[in-house]
Amino acid sequence: MRRKISIALISLLCTLSATISYAQINELPRCTPEEQGVPSKALTTLFDSLVNMPGTDIHSVIVMRHGKVIGEIYPTPFAPQYAHTQYSSSKTLVSMAVGIAVDQNRLRITDRVAAFFPELLPKEISPELASITVRDLLTMTSGIKPDWGMRAKCTNWVETFLSKPVVNKPGETFAYDSMVTYMLAAIVQKVTGKTLLEYLKENLFSHMNITQVNWEISPEGINTGGWGLHIQSESLAKVGQMWLDGGVWNGKQLISKEWIEQMSKKQANGGDYGYGFQTWQCAYPTAVRADGALGQYVIVIPKQDVVIVLTEASFTNGKPQRGLIWNGLMKAIEQAEGTALVAGKDYQELAEKQKSYQLPVVDGKKDGAGLKKIIGKKIEFTKNKFGFKEVTFNKGVNSLDMVITKTDGSTYTQPLGYKNWLTGEIAGYPPYSINPIDWHRGLEGPFYGAACYGWEKNVLNANIHYVNWVTSLYTTWEFKDGEIILSISNNYAKNKVEKFTCKVE
Repeated sequence: MRRKISIALISLLCTLSATISYAQINELPRCTPEEQGVPSKALTTLFDSLVNMPGTDIHSVIVMRHGKVIGEIYPTPFAPQYAHTQYSSSKTLVSMAVGIAVDQNRLRITDRVAAFFPELLPKEISPELASITVRDLLTMTSGIKPDWGMRAKCTNWVETFLSKPVVNKPGETFAYDSMVTYMLAAIVQKVTGKTLLEYLKENLFSHMNITQVNWEISPEGINTGGWGLHIQSESLAKVGQMWLDGGVWNGKQLISKEWIEQMSKKQANGGDYGYGFQTWQCAYPTAVRADGALGQYVIVIPKQDVVIVLTEASFTNGKPQRGLIWNGLMKAIEQAEGTALVAGKDYQELAEKQKSYQLPVVDGKKDGAGLKKIIGKKIEFTKNKFGFKEVTFNKGVNSLDMVITKTDGSTYTQPLGYKNWLTGEIAGYPPYSINPIDWHRGLEGPFYGAACYGWEKNVLNANIHYVNWVTSLYTTWEFKDGEIILSISNNYAKNKVEKFTCKVE
């Protein structure tokens, strides 16, 4: 009896642990698209088109209308519990933090930036530098020429930014710059005594049960602001819904309606349709978005009461994806206006498809001519940016296991599935498309890689997606006379292939 109780207790604790770990997914209400005036067929068409778009790996899509999720996909090996790095979509959350600080009378958008950092100013302060305001930072019109390499070259980012020449009159010329947003994060920290993330947790995230959220931290101990937010897709959908509802969540005004309106409307001539306070105007009437590299979006469409979250790794400029939304989904909603829709066969097809999407697995055979040559052998790498020192391949029951030793001495096993994706925990951090100093500071692991393989004669192809990040590696191992020619490309510079000659012992 006692043994049965112990087993039951362990089972319950495991269940509770899993529930607590992923407590913030499946919290938004779900319903059929037809209940919210949307034909299921329109969502199926959207999802099919996104998943099949060339040069694009879709990681998640969530579509909400009238406050309810009406469609969502997480193509395997991605899943709703995995967080995702947001690149410049992070900027819109910085604007929200500034808005809360303005609401609390901690700062004004007319405040001069130089006044916040008197100890870090250059000896000679130009009139142009002295005139830069918080509003100029919000609208990307600081007048300072962007220096995208700065974050990889020095550790004193605020001081270095303030030492840059002001080449345009502040407030007039749009020049997109992630370091401008970093300055906003630094100002928020200066006036609140809390990091940007701490401040958002206290004033925004805690009210929305957004608990699994991290943000990269600069060498100065400031959240990077212009990039670096690491968060789940459903949490982004919550943020988008709060944004759509004028700063209100569960009846509580978290950000003033006035700020939401200001940040969402055109404030500068940036992009094709205008730039707000760290937000982008869109082609579709009333639509506004947070927008990050490789295709990270939170799209808010007040005209149709719609919120869309999209995470991906894409080589497009985002216009094809947004075109599918404007010309496909939104047009279908407009055409269905006033029609009583009933969930039928189209909804059943949508429901099945949402569960079946999968990123393409590697072509090839289960075993190849080079298999016997590598099993149990140590493959030594030359110096590389991925931190790989050596690899040993072992044959698993239903996998090919790649035991990776990194240059820092850490070791982990990456399982490779045949015709399917297998996921394992990695050591350290995934590859990144940018290289700021100490970029992984502030991020909490573990991180996971999902991989598959296939043989083409004596060539092993293996792809790895880092499922709670964004990046992927595409590897080819070609066996020649006791050596291996390893080719590695990735989803953020796919046309660039790096080759290494590896020794086999």
